[in-house]
Amino acid sequence: MRAFHLVVTTVLFTAACQTAQHEPPRPPARLAPEPAPPRPVAPVAPVTALPAPVDSDAPTPATALITLPILDAMFADPTFVGEIKPRLGLSDAQIEQMRVVARTATAGLQERGGGSTLAAARDADQQLAAILSAAQRDGLNRFIAEHWSRDEDGVVPPALALDELNGIPTDTRVVVNAPAYRMDIFRDGELLRTYRIGIGYPEFPLPTGVRTATSIIYNPSWTPPDEPWVKGKFTAGKRVAAGSELNPLGPIKIPIGMPSLIHGGKAASSLGGFDSHGCVGMTDRQVREFAGTLAEVSNTLISPEEAARYLANPRETRRVKLATAVPVELRYETIVVEDGKLFIYRDVYERETNTEAHVRAVLQANGVAFDRLSEHERLQISRALRRMGLDAAGKAPAAHPDDPDPSGSVTRTIKGAREMVINLAALKGRGYPAPLRLSKK
Repeated sequence: MRAFHLVVTTVLFTAACQTAQHEPPRPPARLAPEPAPPRPVAPVAPVTALPAPVDSDAPTPATALITLPILDAMFADPTFVGEIKPRLGLSDAQIEQMRVVARTATAGLQERGGGSTLAAARDADQQLAAILSAAQRDGLNRFIAEHWSRDEDGVVPPALALDELNGIPTDTRVVVNAPAYRMDIFRDGELLRTYRIGIGYPEFPLPTGVRTATSIIYNPSWTPPDEPWVKGKFTAGKRVAAGSELNPLGPIKIPIGMPSLIHGGKAASSLGGFDSHGCVGMTDRQVREFAGTLAEVSNTLISPEEAARYLANPRETRRVKLATAVPVELRYETIVVEDGKLFIYRDVYERETNTEAHVRAVLQANGVAFDRLSEHERLQISRALRRMGLDAAGKAPAAHPDDPDPSGSVTRTIKGAREMVINLAALKGRGYPAPLRLSKK
């Protein structure tokens, strides 16, 4: 297992998903002069889920995949150093070294294909180990994971379902499974809609864990950060107006804890692939529909007509506070029993989750013993695990050299198949629900 999950990214780090979090919140929209009392919302409840395999190498609830450009962005937060210095026992010299390393990594970024999460992790080990002790690196990892999980009001949501696989919600929540490029929205345990989404590049992976959505922001603006790569049509610190064709966030953004957003602005062709820096990417059409459903399940008093009026004035940013916060569960599940079939997804973030032990645990939780399968079925699974164990570049993790690639890169494409589906008669009627009213554009 890897010692820790700090990662030096080698990507062109755009701030569409980062600096958008720092936009000053506007007062909640006045939706009605005397709103009627909303109907009760079912309390957040644990999900029905499968036990995680003991050999899983996925991050625990207290850890996260962190990049140096993310660290660079966090240094822009005036509270960051004040919080982390006493908590980790850092000296002024260590703080300055971290700041320089993070800025240097960001300054050297460029776009190129074929990146590797493992190579980036090795690079991180080398650079941060020269500055921090093992205990301090672990503490940094845990602090940023906590910092990421805070909602707009600075509240960390309760850790629900973080260690569970294939969980079927019994409450109201949004579930995102990155390897499946899939987002579901549930109300009181009922699946309402499924969306095909874009996810973070391997060098800038979508985090895992439970976040909360507390507001919908219509017509968001975007301010490019003071970073070396900001050039061309953008100027650091110069706000890109709401409604501008240059604004990468589209018509709506939904903050789900730093550094992530659910937002529009994506092309339909990018769905089902890499197209963000730690965010859930949707088309403008998708995000409009999703925002309406999110308002509905949270008992927020906003009609489709009212939302349309907000969007009809794209130069005016409007923040609507949700009446009830909605959990957003970010998962990384490459092996899923779904509607009687075994889905094995590509391990694009190289977390070594496609193993026979993992398959055995998932099948056992669904009442099926791996050893009771036919020889042909076991062979199908073995072949699928090998193919889906490749990284986005089509390589086995062990094929990467020990020395990290020093050039900055961002992996924009996936070579080879992204999923394999195996029909197993013993799984009939079992597993996570199939996509419902799947939105692909």
